[in-house]
Amino acid sequence: MGFGALTDVVAPERVTGVPVGEVTGLAYDSRRVERGTLFFAVPGSHVDGHAYAAAAAEAGAIGLVVERELPDLSVPQLVVDRTRRALADVADAWFGRPSEQLTVVGVTGTDGKSTVTALTAEMLWACRWHPGQIGTVFTGIFDTLQPNLERNTTPEALELQGLLARMVAAGNDSVVMEATSHGLALERTRNCRFDVGVVTTVTSEHLEFHGSLEGYRAAKALLVEEAPIAVLNADDASFSYFRERARDRVITYAIDVAADLRAGHLEADATGTRFHLESPRWHGEVRIGLPGRFNVQNALAGLAVVEALGLDVHHAATALDASAGVPGRMARIDSGQPFGVIVDYAHTEDSLRKVLGVLRTLTRGRIIVVFGSAGERDATKRAPMGRVAATDADLVIVTEEDPRLEDQRAISKAIVEGARSAGAQEGETLWLIDDRREAIGHAIGLAREDDVVLLAGKGHEASIIRGTETVPWSDADAALEALAAAGWSKP
Repeated sequence: MGFGALTDVVAPERVTGVPVGEVTGLAYDSRRVERGTLFFAVPGSHVDGHAYAAAAAEAGAIGLVVERELPDLSVPQLVVDRTRRALADVADAWFGRPSEQLTVVGVTGTDGKSTVTALTAEMLWACRWHPGQIGTVFTGIFDTLQPNLERNTTPEALELQGLLARMVAAGNDSVVMEATSHGLALERTRNCRFDVGVVTTVTSEHLEFHGSLEGYRAAKALLVEEAPIAVLNADDASFSYFRERARDRVITYAIDVAADLRAGHLEADATGTRFHLESPRWHGEVRIGLPGRFNVQNALAGLAVVEALGLDVHHAATALDASAGVPGRMARIDSGQPFGVIVDYAHTEDSLRKVLGVLRTLTRGRIIVVFGSAGERDATKRAPMGRVAATDADLVIVTEEDPRLEDQRAISKAIVEGARSAGAQEGETLWLIDDRREAIGHAIGLAREDDVVLLAGKGHEASIIRGTETVPWSDADAALEALAAAGWSKP
């Protein structure tokens, strides 16, 4: 595309130099700049793209999009208020405004986003739609799912618009995507043109970024302020907040209160839950092949999307019984041992409480929980998670979970203090073991017949971030190794 045409898209506050020539690529990482690339100097939490603008110019950048003029560089510069916004606008134009050719369903919330995204996509396929998928666990182009190996649930705008364009080219007619509070607040999702916005549950998370619960909720609300149809959880304490901010039509779902789609007469076992659904256009019996009341709410959210799009709710509901959900969510690890081992992504106070609650109803013995809390993330949740673990589990092992550049021992001590305040006794019902592999081994060693070991916090993730190093990791593999070492293994 012509540099002049892209300058019109950016609409900069001012321009230095003459923006002429053909732009051959876009980048916000100077290492990906080639001759003809337009470079966006995006400020981040640890590094500022402006510091790499000179390297981009030296690599052949045709121009720079910056938030402040860099007088020592001779390449043309487009000075804007927010380079991330400019990146989103240019990426949208560069890839041909792909979201205009898709029905876009966005899913936000503290917990449940990945499961709701997966279930909704499965139900749309059952209704003969062809949805793509973008989320924490998977990226789906047409009908092929690939693991998301990045730690960003919502990609930067450049990658996100590229994914949408690939979906259009592959034949997808829609996309179900997770929209995180970071992605919304940082305008990564700008120009996604959401048709439906889903809110799951909203408690407290990422306060290190948003500054307050109000800031966190306001970021989530951006989704329903944009989408003409909002799908809201009437059981959630934040329901009224999002109802007031919804742009137009609202469809509600719930178990405990009146709603457009309501589940009643829940009958649960270890393999799933059967419930009666009342909805505007259909009522009947539904079964979801995933355990837990919270998964009934996740199913209701997806069914509400089907309702919002005017599709056959009954037909969509038949897809729920066969759904395997997503990896790392209540995933059972079986090596023939006489106790349960479960891997789950629960990494907030609320999600940990819910998972432990489900396991309590299914466990004849003790619950042993292994978990930590991520470094450089919301520190206010650490002590509450410790209290929940001490209250709702029998034995608690506190360990690492992506410490990043924070002191791991300091993170763990904050969790331990919360557990102590709820009555946990170190060496008896509470242990602090910094190394996660060792912690999992200790839990397996403690387990007796009919106990359940819950490995929480990592779920599907394939790495641990220690300092600036990303180390390959799998809770499931670590559990299998510990079980084998304890004498339990089967093909």
